[in-house]
Amino acid sequence: MKTESAAANPPSTQTRPRGGLARKAAAGAAAILAVAMLAGAYSAYADGRWVSTEDAYVEGNVVQVTPQVGGVVTAIRADNTDVVEAGALLVEMNGVDAVLALDAARAQLARTVRQVRGQFAMAGQDGANVELRKVDLARAQEDVARRSALAKIGAIPGEELVHAQQAVRTARAALNAASEQLKRNHALIDGTTVESHPDVQAAAVQLRNASVALARTRVPAPVGGVVTKRSVQVGQRVAAGAPLMSVVPLDHLWVTANLKESQLRNVRIGQPVRLTTDLYGSGVVYHGRVLGQDAGTGSAFSLLPAQNATGNWIKVVQRVPVRIELDPAEVAAQPLQLGLSMRVEVDTEAREGKRLVAAAGQAQAYTTAVYADELAEADVQVRAIIDANL
Repeated sequence: MKTESAAANPPSTQTRPRGGLARKAAAGAAAILAVAMLAGAYSAYADGRWVSTEDAYVEGNVVQVTPQVGGVVTAIRADNTDVVEAGALLVEMNGVDAVLALDAARAQLARTVRQVRGQFAMAGQDGANVELRKVDLARAQEDVARRSALAKIGAIPGEELVHAQQAVRTARAALNAASEQLKRNHALIDGTTVESHPDVQAAAVQLRNASVALARTRVPAPVGGVVTKRSVQVGQRVAAGAPLMSVVPLDHLWVTANLKESQLRNVRIGQPVRLTTDLYGSGVVYHGRVLGQDAGTGSAFSLLPAQNATGNWIKVVQRVPVRIELDPAEVAAQPLQLGLSMRVEVDTEAREGKRLVAAAGQAQAYTTAVYADELAEADVQVRAIIDANL
């Protein structure tokens, strides 16, 4: 019978494969190791060393390009996605009116230089006239002296002596008038040269204004970066200060991480930060440091702050923007763009720094030298016109 044969010959335990036991042992060891690693990671996060969030975004400066004078746009030299350098020409406006104003200012400066030269020449003429009047007065006085002696002996009539005395008074009055005229003309030029004369300086200022106004019909890029948000069109009349486009310098970016208020206890300025983005995946890790924390939560600066005095209040965990500086070399190697979401992990092991206020003198500043030479061309023109009319 089959049942009796099976009972008589039970299967031997020595025939089981040993590979199954080895696999089970390896799997068990791996599970133990994984649990240990998870426990270690959990312990690191649990003790508050690592603070992480995915509510973080790349930010940067969006520099508006605005004209300093109004006019009609005649040319647009860059469009969205174009990369431009600081000072590159972006927009040109019709400069006919500015050219005419500049020509008028040039003519006025030349005319003023010649008029001031005339004032100096007039002062010299008045000085000579004073000397002449002095000679006339001295001659009249000598005539009076001679006629007085002759009149005493009756050699001349008394009427002639009276006429000589009147001539002295006339000469003295003429000398006084010439002296006052000399003072009036010297009051216009004393302590000055033709170039430093106030009238010449005023005309030079008008020329500089006209020259700068013409230069400002050409709108440069205030910073280098990528052009975006272009709204201006050819033929459009724009006013001074109207936004034409924007330039974003992608070499100066930072990350704003919105951490929960419960995560800020151990966050300090200067702590190292690891960042990743979905753009490149977890294989690309950026390194940065905490620059500072904002002055309040996001809701505190919202149009309608989260303040409810009606009694129907529900506590909501607030978030505070934390600014994180990126490594420029890493950003140059793996470029980022504004608005990209980031995963942020702050290492709070070093907690000796300040939590909120950075050290004095560490304020961030932004400058541009694009407009530093606006007067250079104007000064050259002023110098040339003055030299030509001296």
